[in-house]
Amino acid sequence: MMQVRVATLLPSATEIVCALGARSELVGRSHECDHPQDLGDVPVLTRARVGPLPSSKAIDAGVRAMLADALAIYEVDLDRLKEAGPDVIVTQDLCDVCAVSFDDVRAAVARLARADVRIVNLHPTKLEEIWADIARVAEALGRAEDGRTLVERLRARVARIEERALDALREVPRPTTLTIEWIDPVMVGGLWMPELVALAGGEALVTKPADHAPTLTRAQLAELDPDVVIVKPCGFTLERTLLELSVLEDVLPWRSWRAVVDGKVFVADGNAFFNRSGPRIVESLEIMAACVHPDAFRDFARAHRESYVRVDRDMVIHR
Repeated sequence: MMQVRVATLLPSATEIVCALGARSELVGRSHECDHPQDLGDVPVLTRARVGPLPSSKAIDAGVRAMLADALAIYEVDLDRLKEAGPDVIVTQDLCDVCAVSFDDVRAAVARLARADVRIVNLHPTKLEEIWADIARVAEALGRAEDGRTLVERLRARVARIEERALDALREVPRPTTLTIEWIDPVMVGGLWMPELVALAGGEALVTKPADHAPTLTRAQLAELDPDVVIVKPCGFTLERTLLELSVLEDVLPWRSWRAVVDGKVFVADGNAFFNRSGPRIVESLEIMAACVHPDAFRDFARAHRESYVRVDRDMVIHR
């Protein structure tokens, strides 16, 4: 098989490349690529222009200010990109807040003065598009058959989870489910998140598949009364989110929601799961299912016990 030198400029792309068996062909990655864990020898090709900030509110304000000034949040290290010498670069143009902008990637490639560098641009908004992106990356790496096999395996796992969720729904109605993408301000999960909710046996509130995440005021949130709430801020690990747990009482109608009263608020790792459009989207669905139908998916609860917790109305964490 021909070896293709590949650089991945977002975490989901790195996970796709490695899941295709092309870890040895990886010559560069983004500063946020952290899975699989053996990436220490792969050069980092990007950096953030926004430094560490103390809260989700401060991060949101900093990002909005940069975008208002037409400044890129991330940049490519051109010298390291030249040293890496990739044949293929996998990037995205879905979200300038999530990774290096597509325009900046094209500009960097132009400065390499190489006409043979192929850019694979990912733009998934739904599950079908995630599967299609995996196939396109596989084709670019000369691993089309590996791509088909991987997608078939992922689809089969999703189908089994959906079947189990439908069995659970013979006994109970679909729980209305609100997924929270950011804490302050509160943003509701969009894109493929409503699909994950439906596959897990829930009814997604506010958004439909492929919708971008809307920002809701506390008054708008007070009009909702979800059965289940899942908080998994984009880019935040579980422990990072738990540092801001008390903020939920201020930004949500905490005491009035049925999910809070019934103890069905969950906080999950939004960095490793849910927000990455790669192979671990199926693990994200497993966590979702364990939150939406805990009794029917006890095996997933055990498997992912390090990745999410339940929070009761008094802000007590249950692991």
